[in-house]
Amino acid sequence: MITVLVVDDDFRVARIHSAFVDRVEGFRTVGVAHTGQEAIRLAVALVPDLILLDLYLPDVFGLDVLNRMRVAGVEGDAIVISAANESETVERAVKLGVVNYLLKPFTADDLVQRLTHYRANRTARHPKTLTDQAAVDQLWGRPEGGRAEALPKGLSPETAELILRALQATETELSAQECADAVGISRVSARRYLEYFAGRGTVVVSLRYGVVGRPERRYGIARPDTPPPRPTR
Repeated sequence: MITVLVVDDDFRVARIHSAFVDRVEGFRTVGVAHTGQEAIRLAVALVPDLILLDLYLPDVFGLDVLNRMRVAGVEGDAIVISAANESETVERAVKLGVVNYLLKPFTADDLVQRLTHYRANRTARHPKTLTDQAAVDQLWGRPEGGRAEALPKGLSPETAELILRALQATETELSAQECADAVGISRVSARRYLEYFAGRGTVVVSLRYGVVGRPERRYGIARPDTPPPRPTR
């Protein structure tokens, strides 16, 4: 059972979020906080697996709350649920290790989708052991056997690492939109990272053909036994 701490300054919204959580199989709300200080206290006491974190709290900004939780030894994952859409806020959330970022307003299905994805990928994102150095390097976001190389302008190492983790966490290939949803960025941004990794050979690309329209590009982590990617148009 994945335990969840819901943090939102609005009592009614917090109650709604808790109800959403408890309806998803495998999740249980263990606490609700309406201020930053209360959230820190409950996180330390309850040790939740997941924190649904609003940012606009009455006493402490949500990302500062998360930082203080980390200092206090709280290791639970966090999904931000907020109306804050400033790029610097999202980038800071990424640097703090937030696993997803959901903008308000949203539908119940939006939250359920992210919870379901989190449940499916939680074990893969937190493996007990890594098989070899290549696996360590890949999880660390570095090319095998070397130091992290400079990314093209406009791409951040933190987001690049999240993209790789999203791909590593699934046994199937992802579209740019699915990867964007998993990381909490736009489809256009996700595709830039994916095409960059494809060019380096870290990611392989396949084409899925539908009934009509252009084929969909699908992305997956290049495994040791994966043949070199074929040129695609």
